[in-house]
Order: sequence, then structure tokens, then C-alpha cells
Amino acid sequence: MQDPEQCEDEYEYYERMFDPVRTDRRARRKRKPVARHIPKRDEEVVIAELGDLVGLEGGFRPTYTPGRYEEGWLLESIRSFYDQGLIVDVLALVKGGKEASVYLCQAHPSTGTDLLAAKVYRPRKFRNLSNDKVYRQGRDVLTVDGRAVKKTDHRVMRAIGKKTAFGMQVSHTSWLMHEYNALRSLYRAGGAVPRPYAATENAILMGYCGDARLAAPTLSHIRLDEEEAEPLYQEVMRNVELMLSHGMIHGDLSAYNILYWEGTIMLIDFPQVVSLDANREAIDLLDRDVTRVCAYFQRQGAAHEPGSIVERLWEAYGTPLPPVDLELMTLDELPTTE
Repeated sequence: MQDPEQCEDEYEYYERMFDPVRTDRRARRKRKPVARHIPKRDEEVVIAELGDLVGLEGGFRPTYTPGRYEEGWLLESIRSFYDQGLIVDVLALVKGGKEASVYLCQAHPSTGTDLLAAKVYRPRKFRNLSNDKVYRQGRDVLTVDGRAVKKTDHRVMRAIGKKTAFGMQVSHTSWLMHEYNALRSLYRAGGAVPRPYAATENAILMGYCGDARLAAPTLSHIRLDEEEAEPLYQEVMRNVELMLSHGMIHGDLSAYNILYWEGTIMLIDFPQVVSLDANREAIDLLDRDVTRVCAYFQRQGAAHEPGSIVERLWEAYGTPLPPVDLELMTLDELPTTE
């Protein structure tokens, strides 16, 4: 029997395997060509219909009204949070992105907080994870419970390599779980990151930064007072160093994924977090993170030289730096991830 992972479309696979015409030789011989072509239904439509069923049967009809194709994916992705008694409602879309969307949720009283954020990864048809290979260097493939897939599991590794539907879903879930695990480690260590509450194959439930009327903006939209700039720069760098001490580099850190709220900051967006020791691009990614952070804070009046900072951090947490180009390296010379 053909393995479902070899098929580009699981629905197509099961239709073919259990079609009575296929299993009956005589019927197959008598089958005549059908002139009328019935187009294959879009995956988004199927998901949307499944999502409607989930919402009705589960009794979960959120206040937020999602779009046509968004609804099924959203309800399917976060229903587990509702079933676990973590949320009671979805109130609004906070941010729509090319890789994931963030929703404001009404928390269940048992969580001890009022509002939570659900980060729901977009269907792989709509995601844009280009050049993710640089981030996956040295990383394990993770299951939805956070465990590493054994490298001897040839079925999974072959599916990932061939980019079958099954393999793409495994990669998708692994990407998400690396973010969830990073948040758990850093939150427990005192990092300025959202508190993670739960994860599914396609969503992460975490602490929310802001209030019911306004989500915290990113630093890229904030002009800091001079007296704020230096302390906040030091807080960002404390978190960069905390990540290094846990063997991690953010990999895409900038003013666009640091939230600002009432004089404090919070680092977000960790799916591309890389291994300090196992990633060959680690020094370049660290340099890019620090360069971007320094560039923002320099505009706010807190000037720091990124080259010497990276050298100090690498000597403390990474392998010793060879005597090359860090001082001369510019942001334009670093590899892009767009």
C-alpha cells in the first residue's frame, strides 16, 4: 500500500485508495472516460467547512468575525485552548502577518489574567518562510509535544526531504515548537518575553502585552525620550545575553519585534531561534541582531559600537573569534532572510 506521505494531497490519496471502481477490476475495465471535469476543491474551502463544524459542535462562537478562509483555520487551530479552559472568547485580530496572525483572546478566569494572545501560524499555502534553511542548521525536528524526532526515523526524515504533505506539516509544527520551547526557557529564566501557556500543532497561546483597547506597539513605531533610551538598550542586551547563556540566538532581532509598553520592552517572534553551538551562521546572525539593535538605539540617543559588543559576547559564550572582519562588517554584507 502506498504511504500517505508520498501523496501531495491526503484527500486525493484516500479517495483513490477506497474508490470502489479502483478495487473492482471488472468495473475498472468498464469505466468510460468522463467528459465533464470536476475541479479539485481548494484546501482553504475544505478547512473553512471543517472549522464551521468545529465551532458549532464545540459551542465556540467567538466575538471576532474572521474572514471566509480565515475562520476554519482559526477555529481549528485554537479550539484546544478553549477545550482546555484557557480562553473563553476571541475578541480581535491584533496583527496579521505573512507567517502568522495574532489574536486577542479573553482568558478564562482560572488563568489568573484577563487577556491572552493566540499566535496562529498561517496555512502553508500562505506562509512565506523563505530561506529558513539557515535557521534549521543544527536544530532538531520537534513534535507537537516538544520532543525531538530521532534522526533514525527515516519515514519522517524522508518525508521532510521530499517535501510531501506530511513532511511539510512536520516541518511546520517543528518551526512552531522551537518558538514555544524558546519562550518557555527564557520566561522561566526571567527573560522579557511573553509567558507561554500552551501550544497546538498550529498555534501558541501566550501572554498579551497591551490593554483591551490597544496592543503594545513595536519599538519601530516609538520615539524614545533620551532618558529612556539607555536603560531600555541595556534591557534588550540583557535578554540577548540571556539567550546566549541558554545556547540561543534570536536570529531576527530588531526594533520590529520588540514591543514597548509603559516604559518596558518585550521581545517576541522566536520561530527562527538558532543554536549557538550547532549553527554555522551563528556569529553572522548574532552580529546582525546586535547591529540592528544598536542602529535603532543610536537614533534614540544611546550610541554603542556593535562590532566590539559582538566580539565580547562571542568570546564569553561562543567559540573564540578569529581575527577577522567584525569591525568592518556592515549590515548590508550579512546574509538576508527575506
